[in-house]
Amino acid sequence: MKRVLLAVVLLAGCTTTEPVPAPTSTVTTTITTVTTTVTTTTTTTTTVPETTTTTVPLAPLLGLAIEPVASGFSQPVLLLSPPNSDRRFIVERVGRVLELTEDGEIVEEPYLDLRDRVNSGGIEQGLLGMAFHPEFSSNGRIFVYYYHGEATTRLVEFTATASGPAVATQKVLLTLDQPTVRHNGGMLEFGPDGNLYLALGEGGAASTHSQNPETLLSSILRLDVDRGDPYAIPADNPFVDGGGAPEVWAFGLRNPWRFAIDPVTELIYIGDVGHERWEEINVVPLSEGGRNFGWLRMEGSTCFQPGCDPETESLVLPVHEYSHEEGCSVTGGRVYRGEAIPELVGTYFYSDWCGAWLRSFRWDGRSALDHTEWLTGIGQVNSFGVDNDGELYVLSWTGEVGRIVPVRDE
Repeated sequence: MKRVLLAVVLLAGCTTTEPVPAPTSTVTTTITTVTTTVTTTTTTTTTVPETTTTTVPLAPLLGLAIEPVASGFSQPVLLLSPPNSDRRFIVERVGRVLELTEDGEIVEEPYLDLRDRVNSGGIEQGLLGMAFHPEFSSNGRIFVYYYHGEATTRLVEFTATASGPAVATQKVLLTLDQPTVRHNGGMLEFGPDGNLYLALGEGGAASTHSQNPETLLSSILRLDVDRGDPYAIPADNPFVDGGGAPEVWAFGLRNPWRFAIDPVTELIYIGDVGHERWEEINVVPLSEGGRNFGWLRMEGSTCFQPGCDPETESLVLPVHEYSHEEGCSVTGGRVYRGEAIPELVGTYFYSDWCGAWLRSFRWDGRSALDHTEWLTGIGQVNSFGVDNDGELYVLSWTGEVGRIVPVRDE
């Protein structure tokens, strides 16, 4: 793994290390200059303008830094923007959604306040996920997933007006009984197919749920929220004709706290929190539903139960794993699709709750390549966020939000 340990400005409590050169590449920006068109007054002949192109190379990339954006949040778990909007919203585990202004100020009035119905008593409970409908600008639909009461989680829909979501519009789409307060998953995201994907852990009862696709826990669900009441099953879901619950898109997951759908490649990157020894990241095409990611038979690529055989049991092996000597709980991240760091477009970033580092790799369809450790000592990373410019953010347990930015040899 390449190590690029450079931090100009880090989240609160971070440490810094001396830089080593980042992977080098030449990136250019094209500037086009067009001359003024000159037309004679005595003829109909028009002079064709000359076009010249000047290539301005970017300064070499030395590393990355986390630029502070805002602080003072209560355990932020997501940063997201509505489709085709510059607005940014922060989801707090305690049950609030707050808007972040362009200059990093927090709008005092919550955009959505669910503290009266969200149970955030345990570290794995609370308001865990949120997604804007792809047609949010015209229909105002918002979806959230939260821990409710003593032993249930809910997938809920709200309808927003110009002033924000009306709590009274709550529509419960799905209620799940949870065997314990642990391993609730929580990521929500719409895919390019228009369906809503929801990640669920095994609820701390792996022997009951993890290898049973008939249960909704330990899985990623795929729902058509534009049809049916309260939702419909997509016709191409893998178990629509039997063999598992029709909502299930994939199963065999322990606690997929954060996944990310890359709309360019239509791949889903799943960070699945490990148990005793291994943390893992899986990457599969959205077109290949029905996959079994192996838990409880395997932890990472190692047998957790005696006699496992990933080939004969059709278990998906992770594209990347690391041991508990390097961390304790993977924080799945995002694929970079912004403009500020063109050298790293298509690169997947992730972190670890205990490891407090920022790492990345690039998936080429067969292997995870270009493993790089960019920063260390960045604190307990709760989650990652992305805005509609494709720029990535890091959210910390202690309430800071920072943007990943390039450090160049100016």
